[in-house]
Amino acid sequence: MLLPKGEVNWKTARSRLPPTRAIWRIVTNTRFLLAAAAIGLVWLIWGGLSGTAGEMQRFYCFGPSKSPMEMSPNEQAQWAAHLQTPVLFNHHAPLEVNASTIRSVNLNNVTSSVDAAKKEERVLILTPLRNAAAFIPQHFDLLSKLTYPHRLIDLAFLVSDSEDDTLGHLSMELDRIQSRRDNIPFRSVLIVQKDFGITTGQGVEERHGWEAQGPRRMSMGRARNYLLSAALTEEHSWVFWRDVDIKDSPATIIEDFAAHNRDIITPNIWFHRYNEEGRDIEGRFDYNAWTETDASRKKTANLDRNFVIAEGYQEFETFREHMCLKGDWRSDKDVEMPLDGIGGVAIFVKADVHRSGINFPCYPFENQAETEGFAKMAKRAGYEVIGLPNYIVWHIDTEEKPGRDGGKAQN
Repeated sequence: MLLPKGEVNWKTARSRLPPTRAIWRIVTNTRFLLAAAAIGLVWLIWGGLSGTAGEMQRFYCFGPSKSPMEMSPNEQAQWAAHLQTPVLFNHHAPLEVNASTIRSVNLNNVTSSVDAAKKEERVLILTPLRNAAAFIPQHFDLLSKLTYPHRLIDLAFLVSDSEDDTLGHLSMELDRIQSRRDNIPFRSVLIVQKDFGITTGQGVEERHGWEAQGPRRMSMGRARNYLLSAALTEEHSWVFWRDVDIKDSPATIIEDFAAHNRDIITPNIWFHRYNEEGRDIEGRFDYNAWTETDASRKKTANLDRNFVIAEGYQEFETFREHMCLKGDWRSDKDVEMPLDGIGGVAIFVKADVHRSGINFPCYPFENQAETEGFAKMAKRAGYEVIGLPNYIVWHIDTEEKPGRDGGKAQN
């Protein structure tokens, strides 16, 4: 019932309330008390369950009621599946190392691919030198013409046991090249000096005679290993072994080799020689690039383990298939053939092959040494050794004594 406006006071409101006696009767009624008790009990139970649910989850034990040592693998997996260990990852808090004596190298970032120039892969060109002063100007003429970016090429030379002024000629030529202000200078140059006590001369009889081959090849293997260990760094993707006495080679040779993306690849090595009529006989030079045959395996099966085979000599016929007797520079230069041995005039190697421990044996390895032993070792380790019979690199004419192939070539 509405009260008139302005007439509401305590006495008026009180007169409208139920009597105290009636209220007390209702409160003390048995049904009211039972209903109130039931509502309170439900409220207490609900509050207790909701408040302790999280705690119960933390301490509830999943899995069988037995010792972990007595659980089966399936029971342990079921028990571990319910573990909820809080783990916080902060990927933006790197470990900072301030000690200047600690250096980190990440070889995972070093690649050797067909896109060598595009990926800016570093190439290390290695050249061993001994009494090589006469060949140095021509060597640098060819290096200067390389189309691979020179800022990605490092040069390294080993000068050993030289009686001429190899070191002086090399230093002067390098200073001339590296002082230029165009794109000819290379990224870096390293000169390594190490004598091995080699006393054999550089004449044809001494250098290419049959008796000199074993000791000569082993000493050359040692020289190559010294140069490799001093020059190879973590930045190099490819290693290009290139002799100083190359007469001519394509300017695109690095890109051409990288395009094959092989572990080890080598070209065919010939030389120019003109007869009395002026005709170029296109002599075959490198008999060290070969493939085994059934006859060659039979011939070498029972050799003394300390005997070093030298190819291209009438004193020891190996019956191997020689790449230098194949190929045609007018044909497809990308034709490949598998090899079991290689020569050292030009070898293009993925740097990781050398990093894996494949070097040039300075001792008899499967009756081979130096580059041929290198190929044997690489094949044993599962690396591919590939030759390009139609890709010709021209060597100087050594004018050697008659030997295999009518005296056209011996290495």
